Amino acid sequence: MVSTRAVPNLAFRRLRGSRSAGEFAAAVRRAAREIGEQVACDARYIGRVESGEIRCPNYAYERVFLHMFPGASLEDLGFSPRASVRGRAARPPADVPRPPTAPLLAPGSDTDEECDVLRRVFMTSGTTAVASASLGLGLGGPASASLPTQRRFGEAEVSAVERAVREIRLLDDRHGGDRLYRRAAQPLRAAYALLDAGTASRGATADRLHSGAGELAISVGWLAHDSARFEDARSHYAEALATARVAGDAALEAHAFCNASFLARDTGRPREAVRAAEAGLRAAQPLGSPRLRALLTLREAGGRAGLGDRTGCERALGRAHTAFSRGPSGADPEWMSFFREAELEMLEAQCWAALGEWSRAARHARRAVRMQDPHFTRNLALYRAELTVDLARAGLAEEAAATGHEVLDLLEQVRSSRIRTMLTDAVTVLEPRGRGATDIQDFVDRHRAATSAT
Repeated sequence: MVSTRAVPNLAFRRLRGSRSAGEFAAAVRRAAREIGEQVACDARYIGRVESGEIRCPNYAYERVFLHMFPGASLEDLGFSPRASVRGRAARPPADVPRPPTAPLLAPGSDTDEECDVLRRVFMTSGTTAVASASLGLGLGGPASASLPTQRRFGEAEVSAVERAVREIRLLDDRHGGDRLYRRAAQPLRAAYALLDAGTASRGATADRLHSGAGELAISVGWLAHDSARFEDARSHYAEALATARVAGDAALEAHAFCNASFLARDTGRPREAVRAAEAGLRAAQPLGSPRLRALLTLREAGGRAGLGDRTGCERALGRAHTAFSRGPSGADPEWMSFFREAELEMLEAQCWAALGEWSRAARHARRAVRMQDPHFTRNLALYRAELTVDLARAGLAEEAAATGHEVLDLLEQVRSSRIRTMLTDAVTVLEPRGRGATDIQDFVDRHRAATSAT
């Protein structure tokens, strides 16, 4: 197997022209301000793009670059398609290349059109078909996790695991977890069977398999979380944490604690949420990502709000805003591409809601809805569901009903038990007020009909 390093981005280098990397970085920052974005671009970041280390920019940088070069696509600027890098973790570049491969997810996980695309790609990729077969995955039947005791794994197998992470995250962004969870569990079982039975020399390939299996466990755990399979989610997050500890992978450990904290908050264990967030912050300290620290601190704030600790919550929110204001960096994990200002507002809204300050929660939820990136269809529904609840409990019933209709529109595409539960909570508050109020009653009736149909 031949190993190659990152391919330099010559197209992007040509765009810089005669300007120094520092001058070009300053131009990027100016362009960001023109469209209301905030990027911490410096000469080092430009160097990483030009060297090929950054294969695809995050969404904030994407908007800035496309503003700077109207009419160009990311591919025109020398970047890889986002789908090929969605699951990449924040870590030093490995010597072993990470070529895109066909989806490891078996068809049937979502819409007919999407499944047809996945099936065609899977069946026409010889290398990946071999890799997927070695992981025990078939196109139709259940996955088998049985592997030879001395199975050696290499680039094809590791790339297949990484591809599974990317595919799961992209599908989740669009559709939520309810219809994905069972299918996603198949490659997870196969990946851990390979990890348990396989052998490889210590080094980049073995590290990538540990990291890939751990990230896959977190992704599948999140699908379980989103589809209200909370014990399954807890088990998957614990599995990822154990993998991180065995591999000495601080980035994976921080990610596992981040999700474990979120789950603990959602399942009424606020003290555990605080402890998990604090452990995640310790793991994240050497990684150099202010945005990761901001997200973990917001998890802490959510736990403290659940404990009724207003002072502790406000202090954590202040620390989170400070870290977030430092902007994105090259050390930000790729899985955090969803964490922009809209998510910051959403998580703060949830803190105020937990403290019973519904009007204040609604103000932040409105901002989250207004700022949300349309790439994340599931979050379009999630943020509106949070706003519906907050408005209902704040006594703004008509606005809550109007927003609730928007959620129901989006739930035709998104399958998320978590979002449906939030909407049901809002209806419980609104239903007594619907008598004699046509707009409110229309929403309550529509929600009842939609619930009966699922």
